[in-house]
Amino acid sequence: MLMEPRLKSGLWVKAQVRLCDIRFQSVAVSRRGDPDAGGIVLKLLRNQSQCLLLRRVTTEAGGQSWMIVGGTAEISEEKAVAYIEREIKWDRDLWVVEIEDYDERYELDGPLTV
Repeated sequence: MLMEPRLKSGLWVKAQVRLCDIRFQSVAVSRRGDPDAGGIVLKLLRNQSQCLLLRRVTTEAGGQSWMIVGGTAEISEEKAVAYIEREIKWDRDLWVVEIEDYDERYELDGPLTV
């Protein structure tokens, strides 16, 4: 199986911060992980109490995609925080990026898998 080349996690996060700045979307890196190969959780804030939580995953073909955490819908802020805290216990290299996406303008850089 041939793996497609990937950006280092730290570089990918920097690029997302820059893209959000260009689009005038608020973004925060709430946790910095391993700059080379840390996992990434993306928290898209949709309103005051709901968010879409996504985890970057590798597909069977070796490509990158995004998996919705908690099923197929938005989850509460409390559930998102609890998930992130659990994941950090298992993965100390995890990155967490939060983006205010109230008008759902943010575009993922890979396919969404369910």
